[in-house]
Amino acid sequence: MFKKILSFLIPINIYKRKSSVSNSLEVTWANGELVLDSKNTNYSYGSLQRILRKGLKAIGFETINKMESILVLGVAGGSVIKTLVNEIKYKGKITGVEIDPEIIEIANTYFKLYKIPNLTIVIDDAFEFVLKTNETFDLIIIDIFQDTNMPNFLFEKFFIDRIGTLIKSGGYILFNTMLTKQSDNARNQKYRNEFDVSKFKTKAIPRVEQHNELIIVVKR
Repeated sequence: MFKKILSFLIPINIYKRKSSVSNSLEVTWANGELVLDSKNTNYSYGSLQRILRKGLKAIGFETINKMESILVLGVAGGSVIKTLVNEIKYKGKITGVEIDPEIIEIANTYFKLYKIPNLTIVIDDAFEFVLKTNETFDLIIIDIFQDTNMPNFLFEKFFIDRIGTLIKSGGYILFNTMLTKQSDNARNQKYRNEFDVSKFKTKAIPRVEQHNELIIVVKR
């Protein structure tokens, strides 16, 4: 409790480790809440939770509550899952895909992710999972970073088309991106242009928490 109170004045690091996938991982008390950070950015809770909450609000909490299944690509500490379960009161099936088993160990230890009964965690590469799965989903949340970098495959047409086939009619994609250089704006616009306008509608929520842009895709 003392560390939680003190964290309103200064961040208090309580756990640090290196991961073979994510390199440096830290759990810190900051402004009265536990957050998970990489070396240069917030991975879960803190600003990231605010960013994805804004995207979920844009879709609509009532709309999400009626969904049967949600796929989260990039779990980290599970902050978006906590928003779904604790704030939206979502009761449907959640599948979380995370490449780094050490992050899931941290998420279970410090953020009690294992206590969520409607959550299934799959340790796998997101690209491989999307390639293999036969399931379809009402909402796919894409939140994949390696520190501040985004893997190139997220923006490749093959992956975009495959994600499109996994979304049910009337379903959504919520894609969290980071804009750190001028060319990232063109990259995001190109991403949106890859979707067939006769089947999908896209919009962007720019400059969320300064460096993030959310892309929302709706399947007609």
